[in-house]
Amino acid sequence: MIRSIAANRLRICGGRKSSPILAKLPVRQQPQSVGAERSYVTGYQYRSANKYSSVAALDDEVRSYDTIPEDVMELVEEYCQKKQTPVSMHALVKAGRHSADNDNLMRNGSLNQYSSASGKVLIQAANFLCDELPVRLAHRINDLDKVPFMRDMPSVQLVKGIYINSFVDLVRYGSIATNEDEAAFAHFLNKKYEKHANVLIQMARGAYELRQQQNDQVEFSQLQDCHEFLDRFYMSRIGIRVLAGQYLALRQTPLPDYIGMICLRTSPYELVRQAARDATKMCQRKYGEAPEVQINGRTDLTFPYIPTYLHYILLELLKNAMRATVERHSDATGRALPPVQVIVADEHDNEDVVIKVADVGGGIPRSNLKKVWSYLFTTADPKIQEDFIGDRDHDAQNSPLAGLGFGLPISRSYARYFNGELTIMSMEGWGTDAYVHLARLEDPDQEFS
Repeated sequence: MIRSIAANRLRICGGRKSSPILAKLPVRQQPQSVGAERSYVTGYQYRSANKYSSVAALDDEVRSYDTIPEDVMELVEEYCQKKQTPVSMHALVKAGRHSADNDNLMRNGSLNQYSSASGKVLIQAANFLCDELPVRLAHRINDLDKVPFMRDMPSVQLVKGIYINSFVDLVRYGSIATNEDEAAFAHFLNKKYEKHANVLIQMARGAYELRQQQNDQVEFSQLQDCHEFLDRFYMSRIGIRVLAGQYLALRQTPLPDYIGMICLRTSPYELVRQAARDATKMCQRKYGEAPEVQINGRTDLTFPYIPTYLHYILLELLKNAMRATVERHSDATGRALPPVQVIVADEHDNEDVVIKVADVGGGIPRSNLKKVWSYLFTTADPKIQEDFIGDRDHDAQNSPLAGLGFGLPISRSYARYFNGELTIMSMEGWGTDAYVHLARLEDPDQEFS
């Protein structure tokens, strides 16, 4: 698919003040042409798009944006007219298998040296990302600029600056025609990937800043636009991270049973054990004790999934269950805490793999059940939110047991992105059951945004 950008969108218009970003854009040059190929990533006919020649990158320092410069916004609006391309996990696995199984694949001691066949797949993937990511970033920049209330928060304006910086750098990136071009793009994209690593934390800070500013004067129902924006933002962000992360992971030395980020034999049992260990450390750090986690059901089950995201979901559910259990049952008598129960359910004909996390921590009031899915609601100490500083989204070492307010809604977004679901059933006065429905990623008909 050809996605070209009209040169007049990027020139510095006479009589109009230019932005500090686009002032550095070079005069457009004709890139080398890459022959039409059928992409292993998208499945449709694809030709490398025209790009601006690759020159010195923009300054790494990202600034906050209250108002987006006019010429940048004009370019963002043009990209917002484009629709993003759905990509199935099946296609990403197929691309990885094609690369890994080719008899001519050679590493030669370097991550940047591939055979021509493997390089062909990576070049196609790199060109696809170079075209697709600006479209996705543009939609999110537009959202960040228009969302009521949150657009004025300092942390949200910083996130907008990160997205603008990446968007402009990708738009101006040169053609990717050779293995050397692809290796350079991978290095460039990895830096962007790391730059975006703490965006989730920054957006959580933005939600905290909004709560502090409003001081509970705005009704929960009045923030519906913010809730819908954050759902869109995080779902899109997951897609961006999966596409970029899978491409970058395919370039690394392969791990057993892995194709990129995707583990073909993901074990829910092992991930529950790992998440339980992490949650136990957090709970003991906070309260000095933690309930036991008992795991039953299909402990032998394995299936294709991305372990990082499933671990995040399980960790959030176990943190909540442990916190509720300790706060309800801990006393000075030394009685053992009731355990948290985890059940893994699956049969041959099951549509989903289902994981249940059950506690007897007293349950959730019915009036709060809807609020637990809000990024703007938390019952934890505000001091935790004010003091928490993390460098990455999934920080099991430094994350607090509770307080940032986005654990459950983000977990549901992860499940939903992969065509699954997360639901909660609560009995106030007794406890809470959380159900994680996980779709099997080997289904070739599933597409993700």
